[in-house]
Amino acid sequence: MKTYYKIILSLFCVALIAQSCSRKKDTFINRNFHALGTKYNILYNGDIALQRGIEGVNDAFTENFWELLPVERMEVSEDIFLPGQSKNADFERAEEKAIKAIQKHGMNIDGKEKNYQIDEAYLLLGKARYFDQRFVPALAAFNNILNKYPTSDKINQVKIWREKTNMRLDNNEVAIKRLKRLLDEEEIEGQDLADASAALAQAYINIKSKDSALAELGVAAENTKVKNQKARYHFIRGQLYNEFKEKDSANAEFDAIIEMHRQIPRAFYINAHLEKSYNFDASNGDEIEFQEYLTELEENRENRPFLDKIYYRIAEYHRKNASDSLAEAYYNKSLRKTSSDKYLRALNYETLGNMYFDRNIYKTAGAYYDSTMTAMVQNSKEFRIIKKKRENLDDVIYYEGIAVTNDSILRIISLPKEEQLALYTAHTEKLKQQALEEEERKEQELKRQATANNNIETQNVRSGINPKGMPGEFASKSKSVGPGGIASSFYFYNPTTVAYGKNEFLKLWGDRKLQDNWRLSNQRASIANETKGDVATTTTEQARFNPETYIASLPTSQVEIDSIAKERNFAYYQLGIIYKEKFKELELSKSRFEDLLNNNPEERLVLPSKYNLYKIYIELGLNRKAEAMKADIVANYPDSRYAEILLNPESELAKDENSPEVIYTNLYRQFEEENYAQVIAEAETQIKRLEGDDYAPKFEILKASAKGRLYGFEAYKESIDHIALTYPNTEEGKKAQEILQNAIPVLAKKEFVADDQAKNFNVIYQFNNNSGEDIDAFIKVLNEEASKIKYFDLTVSKDLYDENTTFVVVHGLKSIQGAGGFAQLLQSENIDKNGKPLKPKITKDYFAISSPNYAIIQRHKNLNSYLKLE
Repeated sequence: MKTYYKIILSLFCVALIAQSCSRKKDTFINRNFHALGTKYNILYNGDIALQRGIEGVNDAFTENFWELLPVERMEVSEDIFLPGQSKNADFERAEEKAIKAIQKHGMNIDGKEKNYQIDEAYLLLGKARYFDQRFVPALAAFNNILNKYPTSDKINQVKIWREKTNMRLDNNEVAIKRLKRLLDEEEIEGQDLADASAALAQAYINIKSKDSALAELGVAAENTKVKNQKARYHFIRGQLYNEFKEKDSANAEFDAIIEMHRQIPRAFYINAHLEKSYNFDASNGDEIEFQEYLTELEENRENRPFLDKIYYRIAEYHRKNASDSLAEAYYNKSLRKTSSDKYLRALNYETLGNMYFDRNIYKTAGAYYDSTMTAMVQNSKEFRIIKKKRENLDDVIYYEGIAVTNDSILRIISLPKEEQLALYTAHTEKLKQQALEEEERKEQELKRQATANNNIETQNVRSGINPKGMPGEFASKSKSVGPGGIASSFYFYNPTTVAYGKNEFLKLWGDRKLQDNWRLSNQRASIANETKGDVATTTTEQARFNPETYIASLPTSQVEIDSIAKERNFAYYQLGIIYKEKFKELELSKSRFEDLLNNNPEERLVLPSKYNLYKIYIELGLNRKAEAMKADIVANYPDSRYAEILLNPESELAKDENSPEVIYTNLYRQFEEENYAQVIAEAETQIKRLEGDDYAPKFEILKASAKGRLYGFEAYKESIDHIALTYPNTEEGKKAQEILQNAIPVLAKKEFVADDQAKNFNVIYQFNNNSGEDIDAFIKVLNEEASKIKYFDLTVSKDLYDENTTFVVVHGLKSIQGAGGFAQLLQSENIDKNGKPLKPKITKDYFAISSPNYAIIQRHKNLNSYLKLE
């Protein structure tokens, strides 16, 4: 009987469950069955996956406290994914759960959703897509809730998430309008109010309305119960107050973070301390108390993971107080701490580089700048600035080296012989002292080795090993560990016996080379050679310690001395330009130009140096010196362009006919018209006129190109080499260096190419420029004849070969035979309408040539060599 009732009850339960599974019947059982299944099964697992994914996003995100923090801890990736692809498996699982809940448990009856958990499913779907950075599908999910479930208890959260998504899609104005309406029209409180205010603050930050963001962040910080969020909002407010120069308000925000202490991530706590320390007012604050404050941060064991930043802050404090040695020590301590903060490493390296640059230690500064670039994002704006500075520093290092070396030589040359002797005597005495110290060090090392060997022998005796014994005796007395950890009696596995054997060999045979018949007596010849070498070395050492050696190496001829002085003066000029134009180091530039003018420089450097000094004096506010320099230039160089600029400053800005820009443009036009001789002559005039001006190397390049076209490869190479040596610091000089390294070796090839290797050919008609022939009329006739050839696309050009020769060239022929055939066709007789022969229109001699070979004869001016080959 009991079994009967059990069966009935089981069938009833099955029928009830089957009835409740239906999504088409709006009954109490059906609604609650699907709602409970959705909430406690599908959405529960989906929420777990979502939270796991959010934790992964948070862990992957690195806070950059050097910039304004984002309100939401999430980094948007630039990676592109195809539709349906997901960046995170957890978010993909959460999305699948949400979709399953909607598809399997949705009860849309008569246009209304009866499962009150479906809006939660859509919210989960939108959040999963949002954190997976698929913002358009996320927006669709949130809009679906707003359209279908306007009475949902989650409607305010949905509106906030929708506007957060809009902000990610750069619809900030729309987000601000809707969030303000939400806050004004709805009575929201608690975490919803905090989230809405925080989202509105981020939108204001995005549109640069940071003052409006401050108030919203205050509301968010006051209403959120999540400590991490509260710390973030206070920190961003502190950063914004610092931007507005309101240090007291900023410190109040940082104090609010510090008071939370261990309730928040340590990074916020430490950076709040550091940001507050940057606001310290040294003029009104207690310096001793502030130093103790920094020391306490440094010595706190809990702060060890952040010592890199703490050391950097202490270094900045010492540098600001002009304690450069302490600052450098702390910058290096910051670098020695293992840190993933590349920006901090770059700051440390760059600051150290700047410190060494200011002390004129340029090689060390350059090394620090190199390290700076390794810690920066390549091709970023900051990277390009440092790279440019480093490249400019190469020129500084080069010219400073020349200046220092040549100054030293000239100073010593100017001394009387007695002072030179005293100077080099002191130098050689120092070298002798260093040599003695090195000898003592070597002796101490030999004694240490001898003591170690004696200890080995003593140990051998105590171990029962006979120093004079044979290998068998060693093997019988000692057990060693061989390969693989296996005990072995082979004496080469015993380090003690090996060391003893090496020592005995050296005592008996000396240091012999590894070679056949090493024991033969003729090997003593090498010992004799070594003795000779030792004698030569001794002679060299004696010369090194003799002051007269150095005095004899000094230049004595006036030509050599003048060359050294000229090189030194040019280095000073280049340094003055570099410091002024590229580093804006006006004081350094001023000192270099003033030193140059005091060293009797060559005339070409005097005027531009004085003009640059005038400009520097103006910028430094040295008005009396500037007026004196202006008067000097106007009085002594009245016809110069600089005097014209000083007397009429507006002419420098006006693009009149005498400005370098206009002259260069006109000259380039002549270059295109192949008036190369006029270009060379006018360029030389302008180079002399604009000595020291930025346009001078531009005219040099134009002149070099014209000389190459007119005189050939060797003239071009010589001109480019001159530009590279004379203007190494300019863009034109660097371009010339590149041409010398890359293009010149290719252009130097003058071997003619076989005709079967070429694809294009030309017919050349040669004219003597002094013959009086009408070249233009010839070209007109040739164009008419060439246009009749329909199966080739022929063109005609006039090319200058040299000062005496001009070529008229027909281009577009495809073989050497075809080129010759075309020219012969033009020279053949034609027949008129009456059958009478007509005189050919083209009777001038010609030669055919491939395009590569034509380029060679134009480049090297070796036409005769080519014609001999024919």
